[in-house]
Order: sequence, then C-alpha cells, then structure tokens
Amino acid sequence: MAVLWRLAGMAAVVLGTGCASTSVPERVDIRSDPAVAAPEQDIGRIMGAGWQPFHLPGKRQTRYSTASVQGVQAVRADAVRSASMLRRKVNVQPEALGQIRFSWWVPGLMQQARVKEPGLEDSPVRIVLAFDGDRSRLSARNRVLFDLMHTLTGEEPPYATLMYVWDPEAQLGEVVTAGRTDRVRTIVVDSGVENLKAWRRHERDIAEDYRRAFGEDPGPLIGVALMSDSDNTASDIHAFYGPVYLSGLTPR
Repeated sequence: MAVLWRLAGMAAVVLGTGCASTSVPERVDIRSDPAVAAPEQDIGRIMGAGWQPFHLPGKRQTRYSTASVQGVQAVRADAVRSASMLRRKVNVQPEALGQIRFSWWVPGLMQQARVKEPGLEDSPVRIVLAFDGDRSRLSARNRVLFDLMHTLTGEEPPYATLMYVWDPEAQLGEVVTAGRTDRVRTIVVDSGVENLKAWRRHERDIAEDYRRAFGEDPGPLIGVALMSDSDNTASDIHAFYGPVYLSGLTPR
C-alpha cells in the first residue's frame, strides 16, 4: 500500500486539467509581487501566490518553510522519513511551452537512494511537472493504475509526469522510466557529491525534455511542484529551493 501512495502522490501533482488561453504573455514568472502575497504565507513571498502543500495519506509530511542561504531567499524542505509536495496549478498550452528555470542548494545526499531502483527512489530535491493529454492513448495497465490512483487520492492523475532530480550516482542527463508506470519519467540534472553546498541553477527546455523522455509531443502543462522525500530510505534530509520561473505562463 505504501508503494501505491507514493506513486499516486507523484502522479497526482495537480487538481483538474488546464484550459485554453486566449492570450499568452511573453514571459511570466510563477512568483507574484510580494506586496500582494498573503502576509501569513511566507512561502508566497519567495514562490508567489498559489503554492499549496499536498499531503500523501499514510505518509509523514515534509515540512516546507522559508530560509536564506548564501544571501538567497529560499524555501527550505525538511524531510524526516517523509514525502509530500508543495505544488501550484498552471496553464501553459503546448505551443507556448518554453523554458523552466529553477535552483536548489543541497547540503548532503542519501547515499542509499537510487532513482533507478523502485523502493529506493528518494531525492533531497525534485521539480515535478504535470501534463494533460489524450487519455484514450493510455495502455490498459495504466488505465487500471490511474483509476486506482484516483480512488486513493480523490484526484485524477495527470496524463504524464516529468521530474528533474539530484541522484547520488545516476549519469547526468539520464532519463529514468518509473518501474510501475511509463507515464512518470525522470531526468537526472545533478549527480554525485561534487556540487553539494552550492547553488545549482538549471534552465531546461520543457518541450524538448518531454519529447526526449516520452518520445511524443507534450500536451498542456497543468502543474508544477517541489518534492523532497526520504520515506523509502527512512532518512532525514533537508534542502533548499530558489524561485521557479516559467515562460509562457498563464496564472490560474
């Protein structure tokens, strides 16, 4: 059952699906003006309005708070044998997909974690992207799994989920397909211990990465999330995220 909750949580990044936009700004970031962010939501001052925690039933919650690291305002994730997300709905149509920019600062890794090994696929940091798509193309196996995830979480899972992670040993750029569904795929953007305790900044072409990972054109991007998890390895870790920027974003 724990395995099913984990998979359901990774796939159920966002409620509902995106809707078409009549106008797409040239470039917008996920953050909002700090002056209009709710004062009780410190994370909103860094990430912008609309970010909400998503808890996995039966799992301890990763705690997301605010911090400053080397002069950079950041979201701190404390995962104590836990798994949960901080997520936000978006609506970016396929023709408007552009770049995603994100950064993270990781002080240490869980050496026993392995993105390629089911049951050990924890990560101190990950960016999760959720996409809509033509669900009639899902395999019979995936339809059954999606129905189960819907029952477990009360949410319809995305058609496809693409993640960026830091892994102790996987090769940079490696694409890993989840063992239980091919609708969840991961790209390793940091590996090993060489760049620990330093800000790592990444800019990725979303559509290009999606095509490389899935071998097909992407549908609308409907959700983005941060996820730090350590439940599979029963570890205690913490890490930090900088703001996330998307081009072609229409806030929902």
